[in-house]
Amino acid sequence: MGIRGLMSFVEDYSNEFFMDLKLRDTKIIIDGYSLFHRLCFNSNLELRYGGDYDSFADVVQNFFESLFACRISPYVVLDGGCDISDKKLTTLKDRAREKIQAAHSLSVGGGGNVCPLLIREVFIQVLIRLKVCFVQSFSEADRDIMTLANHWNCPVLSSDSDFCIFDLKSGFCPLNSFQWRNLNTVKNTQDYYIPAKCFSLAAFCHYFNNMNKSLLPLFAVLCGNDHVNLSIIETILSKARLPLSSKGRRYHRVQGLLNWLSHFDNPAEALDNVLKYLPKKGREDVKELLYCSMEEYQPSQVKLQDFFLYGTYVCPDALNLGLPEWVLVALAKGQLPPFISDALVLQRTFLHTQVENMQRPNAHRIAQPIRQIIYGLLLNSPSLPESTRNAVPSQRLAFNEVERISKNIKTSVVYAKQLLKDHSDLSKLTELPLARRQILLLEALKVNQVVLESIPALLKLPIAVTCYWLQSTEAKAKLHHLQALLLGMLMEPLHAIINCSGRF
Repeated sequence: MGIRGLMSFVEDYSNEFFMDLKLRDTKIIIDGYSLFHRLCFNSNLELRYGGDYDSFADVVQNFFESLFACRISPYVVLDGGCDISDKKLTTLKDRAREKIQAAHSLSVGGGGNVCPLLIREVFIQVLIRLKVCFVQSFSEADRDIMTLANHWNCPVLSSDSDFCIFDLKSGFCPLNSFQWRNLNTVKNTQDYYIPAKCFSLAAFCHYFNNMNKSLLPLFAVLCGNDHVNLSIIETILSKARLPLSSKGRRYHRVQGLLNWLSHFDNPAEALDNVLKYLPKKGREDVKELLYCSMEEYQPSQVKLQDFFLYGTYVCPDALNLGLPEWVLVALAKGQLPPFISDALVLQRTFLHTQVENMQRPNAHRIAQPIRQIIYGLLLNSPSLPESTRNAVPSQRLAFNEVERISKNIKTSVVYAKQLLKDHSDLSKLTELPLARRQILLLEALKVNQVVLESIPALLKLPIAVTCYWLQSTEAKAKLHHLQALLLGMLMEPLHAIINCSGRF
């Protein structure tokens, strides 16, 4: 995530590039992805056994209560699906491989950081319970966050080094130095504040010969970010003879590039000097790629402030796809996960790795028939992307799933289940009578409605899912597995009954 080596570099030079902040009485835009990863990995939670969700929920609640105590108004922005251009596919696959290795390490008693599968959903549940304002971007959120923060003139909280490149009016506070567990009081008052550090873009540019800040996107691209990682960049860097960093080879790439770029007045001049190291034949293609990648650091056209005012926002990329309005609203509200937009837009999804026995099929395999029905529902839309509409029937039904096979990743082709359009038109799905929607759900779970008639309403869905699980050949469930599951389901209702009876 972000620019290779930049965050550790700026933190090593924190006295040069950061200002101390006493954060209170302000709005703050929070990078949701960075935050829930940070809270998950830095709170001494158990990561090996499927998710310590109760403890995680408590940590999230404590975090936001610290903000509330300082009268800080948080606005959380979550990443959506993959970029429509799919230019980060290689990076995403590399990360998926890294997660598999970390999950394997955890599964055999070693170290590693892998989020449990439902951590994002639990995070959202806590946001809803605490009435924290949040929105889900249609794709990657960084530019939307920057644009919103500048509109409201408030800081950004994240751990993504891309925010060292964005031109933020009120700066960027890294999560590493955000001391939310250590509230202080303003002298001679009872007002609380959170000690934090704020990255200063002006100080950063001043340190490097007062370099033009418009050169920083080119620096990010050349240094190696999530969008560009060309072998040709290494050729450029080797021929440019970058000056050696004052801290030796550790920051040679970062500091050398910044020093070198600081001698140019603007990106065009710097880019011309970059391209001269390449053969003439490929220069225009590389130039176009670099300019395109530098655009990732420009303000977004999306105005997320509209969502917080009116409950919706306009995303040009999403509009161009012609997706049903209810889908766009549900995505923005986080009611539909990024998995859905990836399936809709790219007909490809990433099935995230969890800590499990790497010799067995991954846990997502058991739910493949359900995903095939979801894909079928998504295809039943009159406003599909043109590439999908024009595809031959077999291609039109094909979805790629990037999944774990043993200790590596593989892209598997899965075919959507064809459904009766009269009953499952995506644009009208929310208009279906509740009874019809329930039938669709139970058909997907292969459960007869009669089985659930005597089950209390709150337990109908968990029991239906359990029935689906028991029917799967992948599950290989034993009696003690079922007993443990049922006990877990009944614990909360039993606690509620006991607590109620204790009041009388």
